[in-house]
Amino acid sequence: MSETNPRLFVVSPHFDDAVFSCGALLATSPDAAVCTVFAAPPEHDMCTEWDTKAGFAGAYESVHARTIEDNHALSVLDAIPVRLPFRDAQYLDSPSIGKLAAALEETIYGSTANTLLMPLGLFHSDHRLVFDACCEILPRLSHLTWFAYEEAIYRPMAGLVQQRLIDLAKRGIVATPAHPAADHTLDCERQALMKREAISAYTSQLHAFGPEGYADVFAGERYWRLDTVRRSAGEHRLGS
Repeated sequence: MSETNPRLFVVSPHFDDAVFSCGALLATSPDAAVCTVFAAPPEHDMCTEWDTKAGFAGAYESVHARTIEDNHALSVLDAIPVRLPFRDAQYLDSPSIGKLAAALEETIYGSTANTLLMPLGLFHSDHRLVFDACCEILPRLSHLTWFAYEEAIYRPMAGLVQQRLIDLAKRGIVATPAHPAADHTLDCERQALMKREAISAYTSQLHAFGPEGYADVFAGERYWRLDTVRRSAGEHRLGS
């Protein structure tokens, strides 16, 4: 990958979040790493409301099928799957912020990425947990370029984005609207087609959200440059 298109490392709470929220960017960034945090099944099989809505008889079946869906989606975007051994909130075994932060930091150090994308932490408790963990390690990895992405489906909810920006400011993190560097040889129409194909791989989750529940995944992607110290205005525009 060229120096003008650095390898991305996208932190994705669940199997679909990175593609739903950053799929067009991933289409322009071959060999990006997508790190799914909550990728492990529970110790004992169980049946949850969400897995049932998605068409699964139990958690083991769900995690297995969703992993296959994710592999398919990421292959469309030429992205590399990275998975952490944590369980999402519906399986009643969430990690502490410290444990999650340590695992993420170790994984990032082991990658070749220099641009990190984290969720803004909207609505879902798993998203907020990942946001908190990323905020903990951001100052220690401030030599890397950090962005937050607004999670599709949740970002239209009134006040959520604004509240998270306030939260970042309280932590001493400056958020500025900006877009990560991208390969501009790929036109917007091709990006949209690749993202749509990748989204379609998540059959179970689209079924669970229902036909009216996921329209926002096709809207324009939105990103925020994150800095622990304010930079000059000219430094905030990347990829132009």
